[in-house]
Amino acid sequence: MRIAILSSFYPLRGGIAQFNADLYDELGKSHTVKAFTFSRQYPQFLFPGKTQYVTPDDNTVPVDSEAVLDTANPLSYPRAGRKVRKWKPDILVMKYWMSYFAPSLGSVARAVRKDGCRVISILDNVVPHERRFFDTPLTKYFLSGCSGHVAMCREVADDLLSLSPEAKYTILPHPLYNHFGDPVPREEAEDRLGLPHGKRNILFFGLIRDYKGLDILLDAFSLLDDSHTLVVAGEPYGSFEKYERIVEASPARDRIRLFPRYIPDSEVKDFFSAADVTVLPYRSATQSGISSIAYNFEVPLIVTDTGGLRGAVGDTGTGLVADKADSGAIAAEINRFFSDPAVALRCKENIRKEKERLSWGTFARNLVGFAQTL
Repeated sequence: MRIAILSSFYPLRGGIAQFNADLYDELGKSHTVKAFTFSRQYPQFLFPGKTQYVTPDDNTVPVDSEAVLDTANPLSYPRAGRKVRKWKPDILVMKYWMSYFAPSLGSVARAVRKDGCRVISILDNVVPHERRFFDTPLTKYFLSGCSGHVAMCREVADDLLSLSPEAKYTILPHPLYNHFGDPVPREEAEDRLGLPHGKRNILFFGLIRDYKGLDILLDAFSLLDDSHTLVVAGEPYGSFEKYERIVEASPARDRIRLFPRYIPDSEVKDFFSAADVTVLPYRSATQSGISSIAYNFEVPLIVTDTGGLRGAVGDTGTGLVADKADSGAIAAEINRFFSDPAVALRCKENIRKEKERLSWGTFARNLVGFAQTL
């Protein structure tokens, strides 16, 4: 079967590009696959990070892709559609995570379906975490151009049906990222990061955005005793100044280690190898790619009861769930996690079970099987 994927690919960087690369590799084991990507993903003034592209220290494995779509130039939309159609795919897969992409991807979807190609969207979000007035009409336009949809949790599927009640969809859990290399000995990882030995290491990892609640975790950390260390690692999307002010005012500031930058793949293993637990103090969420990284390194999670996090973590026993995005509630769950060594052992045992279930092979087979039903 001929399968095209139109989304972020090398030399673009980030979690979505990595997801696409892993899916591309897995589908390529059984099908003929071609990667199409953006000639321009975002105009630079709309991109809040430092760069959209890989840098020499990323150690990213290149994916051979054809850049066809400039999201900011509507004149490129029909050209991109023609290039994808010319390759004659049986299935076109597209990732969708924000309404900015709806006009460009929706246009290509409609063009490709004219030839009988089945267009499948993989939905990271349908309703964005930070909403704007134009999100709903643009997202409806994109959704209606696709043949079917893959949601990675029940909450995203419910959001899909709220905008498109007749949509055809399936739910496939997010596979585990496993390309970061093997764990390293804990003390070696701590040395690389400049962390003291013998502490309880708490990790906040990933893009720093308001809805992810880093400020809540910083406040929660101030309620913990000096046996704990907090590691914050990820690129700020926007200003980091408010978090710096919280850290400076915190009585626990000497035990907080900040790495406010993009973390290349080559360094990811150090952060998770040093961590006892990863905390996702999110105010809102659907699913999280960070949980997939944590599971790969068998690091338990503490999450808030929002979106699909309770189902992904609490129902599987791979971590603990704070009942709300509140500093006291999160601090209580951190104390609960460390108060009994059996909690961590039980979470890690359940993570190993999840690792068997959440493979890229399973995801790819089920995606193709769903497309064939449409």
